[in-house]
Amino acid sequence: MIKLEQLLAGCLIFFSACTNNEGMKSKEDQFVDELISKMTLEEKIGQMNQYTSHWEMTGPAPKNASSQKRLEEIKSGGVGSMLNVVGAKATYEAQKLAVENSRLGIPLIFAYDVIHGFKTMAPIPLAEACAWDPEISKLSSQLAAREASASGLHWTFAPMMDVGRDARWGRVMEGCGEDPYLASVLSVARVKGFQGDDLSQNYTMAACAKHFAAYAFVEAGREYNTVDIGTFTLHNIALPPFKAVADEGVSTFMNAFNIINGTPATASPYLQRDLLKGEWNFPGYVVSDWGSIEEIVTHGAAEDLKHAAELAVKAGSDMDMESSAYLPYLKELVEEGKVDEALIDDAARRILKIKYRLGLFEDPYRYSNEEREKEIVYSKESREQARKIARHSMVLLKNDDQLLPLSKNTKSIAVIGPLADDKNSPLGSWRAQAIKNSAVSLLEGIQKAVGSSTNIKYAKGCDLALGDRNFLDELVYAKADATEMAKAVAVAQKSDLVIMALGEDCFQSGEGRSQTDIRLKGVQMELYNKIRKLNKKIVVVLMNGRPVAIPEIAESADAILETWFAGTEAGNAIADVLFGDFNPSGKLTTSFPYATGQCPIYYNHMNTGRPTATGNVFWSHYTDAPNEALYPFGYGLSYTEFEYAKPSTDKEIYAMNESVKLRVKVKNTGKFTGEEVVQLYIQDPAATYARPVKELKAFQKISFKAGEEKEIEFSLNQSDLGYYSPEGKFLFEAGTYHLFVGTNSREVQKLSVKFND
Repeated sequence: MIKLEQLLAGCLIFFSACTNNEGMKSKEDQFVDELISKMTLEEKIGQMNQYTSHWEMTGPAPKNASSQKRLEEIKSGGVGSMLNVVGAKATYEAQKLAVENSRLGIPLIFAYDVIHGFKTMAPIPLAEACAWDPEISKLSSQLAAREASASGLHWTFAPMMDVGRDARWGRVMEGCGEDPYLASVLSVARVKGFQGDDLSQNYTMAACAKHFAAYAFVEAGREYNTVDIGTFTLHNIALPPFKAVADEGVSTFMNAFNIINGTPATASPYLQRDLLKGEWNFPGYVVSDWGSIEEIVTHGAAEDLKHAAELAVKAGSDMDMESSAYLPYLKELVEEGKVDEALIDDAARRILKIKYRLGLFEDPYRYSNEEREKEIVYSKESREQARKIARHSMVLLKNDDQLLPLSKNTKSIAVIGPLADDKNSPLGSWRAQAIKNSAVSLLEGIQKAVGSSTNIKYAKGCDLALGDRNFLDELVYAKADATEMAKAVAVAQKSDLVIMALGEDCFQSGEGRSQTDIRLKGVQMELYNKIRKLNKKIVVVLMNGRPVAIPEIAESADAILETWFAGTEAGNAIADVLFGDFNPSGKLTTSFPYATGQCPIYYNHMNTGRPTATGNVFWSHYTDAPNEALYPFGYGLSYTEFEYAKPSTDKEIYAMNESVKLRVKVKNTGKFTGEEVVQLYIQDPAATYARPVKELKAFQKISFKAGEEKEIEFSLNQSDLGYYSPEGKFLFEAGTYHLFVGTNSREVQKLSVKFND
């Protein structure tokens, strides 16, 4: 029996005979090719099979047939990867099963959904994106990778870079928002945070670009629903973030559940073979989403599971997650001549290369160190970083009469709301190994922040309708809140100001949590209106995983701070912002509607043929709501104020190969040091194919001292100004381009330039 040590020794002898002459294979290619040559067809197919854990790997497998079958498959080399095996000890024991029992001793790769932290939770990805800061996104992924890798994990199913325009879709919480350019920049940063500069370092993880592609465009915002978009939208909105991370070396891709042009994404040769592995020359491997190969049958695009396996492998899906389609059928399909064995070789080679880069052939147990796990996971350093990320993620939506920041010596403060003392919801959805009720609550954060002379009074006010209750349960559930409301009114009457924590339970958003109504659930608005009638100063702290429709609160609250689900250190980070230890600098990455019926709503929409009022009813509008968002993309206030001078370009007419240089002076005219995100948008008003009214193409986040003025410079070239045709061909055309500079997508100054052939 050939063991790992023998395999390594043979390869080392082979490597030593090689020179570094140009044209020679890399050590990685040499190693993998040598290994592939020793593998049977069954062993190569085994590398393409991923199972979830059915038992605690630190103990014996259950005696049931299913678990025993999986145990034997691991030991025989029939499994290439496992997910949901967590912890240094568990991954060590599971690795032993594969390495010490299989013929070639090929190590497993352990995967897990490490989305915004492992045990120490950073803010949800949508929140983190509102920092508009690649370094913050990178830091968040580094934090997650450091803890997860210390617990024996090699591979995360993140980042999600689906461009989400519809707040009804609960999974908007997992992405970067509605803009493809911003999603591209931040997704690249997240990949760098997970993977580092060297994947073999044991504090890094292989990242996974998901979901390929257009998963966020599900009809009616309903999870797993049909997607039907044109190829123009596909190439210009859905695909750019994926292309960006492919260019930057992301290790893996994950398929989407949806169909594209009638074909399930998992069975799409165009997406996987032609585009990703062909035109983009992606060297990593593609994993199905959970059961998505089996779902090809459910979609109606395959006769049975065997046929689905054939379609998926031909399309370019390299690894089967939990469909049990490849292991039983691929060998048979090869022997029948329906699948070329070269496809199996290619998939196995791609998977083995990632294992090589992770250093697993050098030491299969390098990530499974219990001492390192104890030292790193949930450490003081991790919590400090989570607090930093959370502060940067918050968005100040309203601040009438400069009510914020609050004085720490305010005589009395009422803290009210169903989320005010909640230590669980701030952890968010997709929380990995977070301990339930481990977050710092808003109430705790405020109590720590204020002076000893401040009297903090708390009342829940009402219960929060939970995400898993249906709407009939919620109506019944909402009737038993009169006593709590009376308590809230009483503490509000006795306080100088009120801080109200409103929003969602953390499991009202996330995968499988689509909603038809994104207003505040339960009786929260009734509670708010009762407190509002007292004419107290009210600061609303929003905690939510998606944009919420809050026009009444936007109209009447004195201040609104969007904190999202801010993670483990949520309460401390919120208090840092409320009391002025940190000046908020976040900007929205997704539009807030007035009403759910506006969804999907996004700033970079097409103009339509009838965009403005014509004196009659026949123009593109609602009769009961505005067209525009309540709070637009890019919006966010500061405790200070920024003044923009008139922008200018270095000239007005350019040759096709020249770049536009744009400059604008920005001045901090307020009393606080603060950061401003200077945003640059473009429009091509007369292109071959209709273009959006605005498209973000650059931004800079700049810190200004009080009274300080700086000149900001941008450069735009052909790749910034061009776009893709419906066929995916990149176009840059002569003509006039409008440029917009400002503090958000709505408040901008416009100038124009021209490109001549």
